[in-house]
Amino acid sequence: MPVPFTTDDSARLTETFEAVVADGATPGGVIACGTRGSTPHYISTGMVAPECGDETPTPSTAYDIASLTKVVATWPLVGQALSNGLLDLNAPIRDFLPAMTGEKPSAEATVRQLLTHTSGLRASTRLDHYRGSDLPLHELLCREPLEDAPGTHRYINRGYILLGLALAHVNELPLHDLGSVLWDRLGMTETMYGPLARSHRVAPTEQRIPGAPRIWGAAHDDNAALLGGVAGHAGVFSTPADLALYADRLLTMYADDADAALGEWLRASLVPQAAVEPGLDRGLSWILAAGGRVAYHHGFTGTSLYLAPDTGRYLVICTNAVYHGNARSKIAPLRALALKTISAT
Repeated sequence: MPVPFTTDDSARLTETFEAVVADGATPGGVIACGTRGSTPHYISTGMVAPECGDETPTPSTAYDIASLTKVVATWPLVGQALSNGLLDLNAPIRDFLPAMTGEKPSAEATVRQLLTHTSGLRASTRLDHYRGSDLPLHELLCREPLEDAPGTHRYINRGYILLGLALAHVNELPLHDLGSVLWDRLGMTETMYGPLARSHRVAPTEQRIPGAPRIWGAAHDDNAALLGGVAGHAGVFSTPADLALYADRLLTMYADDADAALGEWLRASLVPQAAVEPGLDRGLSWILAAGGRVAYHHGFTGTSLYLAPDTGRYLVICTNAVYHGNARSKIAPLRALALKTISAT
């Protein structure tokens, strides 16, 4: 049976959320927490952003979810492609990309290695360095030399860029169309690749140059932006309500086989593949904590998604903490409490 959050859980999350907002970590945001099959509880604090006046964030406020794209778009689409026989976890990514000639060291990385950040690919990704080249993007990425021995865990965005390109190739559909079909099937009507029109219901992110327009409704990630806002590693916008729905659907599939393929994919993804640090392992895309009982992922802009399949709990954090610069350290207390709260049994 699902283990519900307590009023004490909610009170602690609210207190910590309000404290980080008061400390200037983020203009505001929304937390969604709940258990599978139940109505989520929302905690909202602060404002969407000064540009939006006194507008309070709601479950329908759209946030750039940054690297949550990896587990909200790329990960389920890879699982779907595996189920349909279009991908093979242990085959090199070159098998699922347009034909290439010549030596391509990075093309030998397997789908599993790309998902688990153990490919050894170059970690730094600067797509702007490829400007003016006549080669297609997948060749430019694949011709790069390896930076680490395969099997070494290191967080690498370019692996997910390659996965996004491979998904589009094997499905013969653009990545944003594949995402739209998936999210429509799950009922996630407010989840999409950008750009989004600027409005009070879209949370702005960073101002890169004083006096210049703030990034608002466009992908914050530079590489995703260079790809038109559509990439396997970043670029998706979603709302607290949609992410809560997604979490609920995943946990239900895990428990009840309501969607046999995606439920099986989630179970397979929660098997540790590589150590990240003491107490944390990498599954297929997800970070695994609490002895594998919790799976989670963060987004650079200030978003997080936590799942506890055995207790049926989920927790979503949506903020635009990057509005004030590097979000990671500023909202760390909230993320730490979220992990501790969802790990309780």
